[in-house]
Amino acid sequence: MPPAQVPLISYVIAAVIVVLVLSFRLRRMKRSVPLRWRRLWIAPTIFSVLAALTLTQSPLQGLEWVWLGLALLMGGALGWQRGRLMTIEMDPANRTLTAQASPLAIYFLVGLIVLRFSLRTGLGLEAQGWKLSPVFINDVFVMFATGLLAAQGLEMALRARRLLRPEAGKN
Repeated sequence: MPPAQVPLISYVIAAVIVVLVLSFRLRRMKRSVPLRWRRLWIAPTIFSVLAALTLTQSPLQGLEWVWLGLALLMGGALGWQRGRLMTIEMDPANRTLTAQASPLAIYFLVGLIVLRFSLRTGLGLEAQGWKLSPVFINDVFVMFATGLLAAQGLEMALRARRLLRPEAGKN
């Protein structure tokens, strides 16, 4: 097989996997699921530990920390918006919460995946000219994802807690 076809095949395989995963995820997102708001901190915590372990693998210098901070802030801002797009409802009879992604949240998720793929490809092509290491590019994406998960979980937990307040049921 010619070397030029190898990346094309890997992109096609990756695209098929992403489409399959997204189709299952999108179908699941259309249903209301019970919201265990007290557990929303678990996934961001695990991901933060993994991010910290990833960052310790290679030493960062100077401006790289600034870029990682910006990636964390951008991920946090987009995660907060994604959390706001989730519909959270409370059953007044038994005071249980359910969450459902709005259609806009689904499109938001697809947009994030397309953005990540585009940036990864573009940065990969320009890495030599900008003197960026692939490890640093990966670190930026890890920090972005950490901010996204943490802010989304925080926004949803705060909203769920507000819904469960005794005063909230009296209005």
